[in-house]
Amino acid sequence: GRIGLSPSLLGVNSTARMSEVAVSIARWTLRHWRRPCTPCLRVTGTRLLREWQGVEHVVTVTADGFEWQGRPYKSLSAIARAITGTRWNGWTFFGLKNHRGRS
Repeated sequence: GRIGLSPSLLGVNSTARMSEVAVSIARWTLRHWRRPCTPCLRVTGTRLLREWQGVEHVVTVTADGFEWQGRPYKSLSAIARAITGTRWNGWTFFGLKNHRGRS
């Protein structure tokens, strides 16, 4: 839903300044609430498992991204695409989507 913000509530005295504040709030929200909050993915060596069409796939977290079948990847989405042949959100494909935005 929408949140109603008035200039006086934000401590600003013009509609233009209120717009600037609203944009700043929106940017902060996107950066902080949409960022995956998964500390385990920062630990090199963490393994992600996913079964796809009867085959178990193991992805390892590396210092530079991820490794799957001995090849380096920068994103989980690229690995999901290589596995399935179609575009996927990598977080969703590996079952991490529900953990986004939680601490």
